[in-house]
Amino acid sequence: MIQRPTYLKRLIQLKDNENIKIITGVRRAGKSVLLMLYRDYLLSQGIPADNIIYFNFEDFSLLKIQTADQLRGLLANRLDKNVRTYLLLDEIQMVDGWQRVINGVRVSYDSDIVLTGSNAHMLSGELATLLSGRYVEIPIYPFSFKEFLQAKNIDPDSRKVDSSFTEYEQYGGFPSVVLADTPIKDTILSGIYDTIILNDVSMRANVRDTDILKSLVAFLADNIGQLIQPAKVARTLSSEGIKTTNHTVERYLSLLENAFLFYRARQYDIRGREYLRTSGKYYIVDAGLRRNAIGRRPGNYGGQLENIVYLELIRRGYKVNVGKLNTKEVDFVARKIDEILYVQVTYELPKNTHETDNLLEIKDNYRKLVITQQHYEFKEIDGIPIINIIDWLLESE
Repeated sequence: MIQRPTYLKRLIQLKDNENIKIITGVRRAGKSVLLMLYRDYLLSQGIPADNIIYFNFEDFSLLKIQTADQLRGLLANRLDKNVRTYLLLDEIQMVDGWQRVINGVRVSYDSDIVLTGSNAHMLSGELATLLSGRYVEIPIYPFSFKEFLQAKNIDPDSRKVDSSFTEYEQYGGFPSVVLADTPIKDTILSGIYDTIILNDVSMRANVRDTDILKSLVAFLADNIGQLIQPAKVARTLSSEGIKTTNHTVERYLSLLENAFLFYRARQYDIRGREYLRTSGKYYIVDAGLRRNAIGRRPGNYGGQLENIVYLELIRRGYKVNVGKLNTKEVDFVARKIDEILYVQVTYELPKNTHETDNLLEIKDNYRKLVITQQHYEFKEIDGIPIINIIDWLLESE
């Protein structure tokens, strides 16, 4: 198993905390591995194996556990009120009504509970009502570029870094894809893509017309970095012979977010300090899935770069929006507690104007940054740092 120390450290910090820990993220991002790494850590700390209960609800032997009563029966046979139990449940959303059972365990037993799930919907509704303020979400993502290099045992200071980034742009950071030989990477990516679309979106939401759904995914993937308005998307798809409605597009966008396939960055008025009602921009969870969705063809290098920067910002714990300053745009306004970071992303610096122009109009003292794919001898323009994407991805967070 490949170590994920950043995520494991977070779990360890929350060990024996009364809150339920919920690991969320797209399918195949490494949630199950993280749970097993945590189990190994508990064993290394002297926790008896009998005090650790681990179930994966996608396991063949557990497919019959589909209801709250069945889950209650399964756990009741293992729980002991006289022993502190570490309860590790993988893909818990496969069981209908699991929320009340888990809350009952929390209330009735001396337990430390860690769950995983591949759908954001599990954090709403009944769970939010029963466990308000009593759970902590730990989002997990495919490998960052730094993790990508570590998994492939590549020295960040070696000459292989540039070619490695090209591979990362093309195939993304899903662990199983990173470790596979090049000839089968696309095959694995296709399998992940189909599983997310057909299982995590279509089947769970009873989507009958998967052609519209796949067309929407391809449209979003091909228009990374563009503001998305459902009405315009519906008209565009309809003009291409894919008949749909605003309502359907809005519903499918929500489903894609819930499956962690896309993330939405809302548009934020920097001067007015308020969110705008536009739908914002959508970023896909992995560069390899983007390439798969648009038919493995190159293009939109600026959008691709912007997508990588967005994902890295949310990995680092920022809440990320798209900035609007009068008629101008700032690619990202990233917030973390009392910190704000303004980021412009460009494949290369334009000759007739500066990417720093929009940033210079922001009259506050928070950090501003331009990230580019090219290497330049100068390190700043008008006092604003210019940094290469690889250098930025590998810097200390």
